[in-house]
Amino acid sequence: MEMCPWCEKGKLASVKGTVYWELPDGSRAVEIDETPSFYCDNCHALFQSDETTKEIEDQLFLIDAKQLGKQTTYDELFKMKRVLKRNYFDFGK
Repeated sequence: MEMCPWCEKGKLASVKGTVYWELPDGSRAVEIDETPSFYCDNCHALFQSDETTKEIEDQLFLIDAKQLGKQTTYDELFKMKRVLKRNYFDFGK
C-alpha cells in the first residue's frame, strides 16, 4: 500500500469520493460524486490521481457544460456526449 504524499505517514486507500470542480469557463462549480480517489488514514486527505484529474478536466472541456447540472456522478460525466474530439488546448500531448 502506498504512503500518503501529503503527510508521508498514512496509508492510502482507494475510495470513491465527492469532488467539486470549476468548469473551464469559470462560470460555476459542479459536484461530481463517486469519483475515484485516495484517502489517507492518518491526515484524512482525500485527493485524486494526476490521471483522474486530467481526465475530469479534459471531459469538462470537451462536453457542452450547459447540459451539465449542479451535480453528477463520475460515470454520468463520462457518458455525456462530447462536442470536441480532443482537448486542442492541451499542448502536452
